[in-house]
Amino acid sequence: MQKFEEGINVTVRVLFLTAFIVIADQVSKFVIKGLEVPSLEISIKGMQLGTSIPVLGDFLRITFIENPGMAFGIEVVDGKLFLTLFSIVASAGILLYLYVMRTEKLLFRISLALILGGAIGNLIDRTFYGVIYNESELFHGKVVDFIDIDFINIDLWGFSLTRFWVFNIADASVSIGVLMMLLFHRSFVDQDEALPAVDSTSVSARESSTESNPTT
Repeated sequence: MQKFEEGINVTVRVLFLTAFIVIADQVSKFVIKGLEVPSLEISIKGMQLGTSIPVLGDFLRITFIENPGMAFGIEVVDGKLFLTLFSIVASAGILLYLYVMRTEKLLFRISLALILGGAIGNLIDRTFYGVIYNESELFHGKVVDFIDIDFINIDLWGFSLTRFWVFNIADASVSIGVLMMLLFHRSFVDQDEALPAVDSTSVSARESSTESNPTT
């Protein structure tokens, strides 16, 4: 029981990062989309869908769009409910995996916490935003995206890209977590301690000495 409680405590500490990501993601989305809660005297006007505000000239803009699909505006045709349910299962799986891997290196657990925070952030949009904004049923909400960054022009084999896909804090968190795993995956694997080399000559000498001088 004590080991279980210690494992929970270790897991909870890294989940503070997950909570921070979720809160930052949701606050930013409410500011962009707007929110009206008269009972709590909350009134955030937000932006008009499709409008853009320059931050660093044309390089970085705040552009309000919504998508019903995955990260970076990737859409899944007729798959809103499936995608939402899959996200719920995936988030629960990552949370369980965090507990199982509670003794692993901190960097590994941080990468998992980032991925979990991003997954939960977008999951909230898909699950509740349709109901909150009276736009659709439960589990059929759209994800709010707003970070719009200039990108190198790509025109290759029919694929064209002049600006990066508009994304949000949750998308960025997932991407950073995955990138950390790719870059530092070797350091996540605990290497067995190397055994000291055995000098066969010394072993043979000790064996010969033992045979010539048997103990009584």
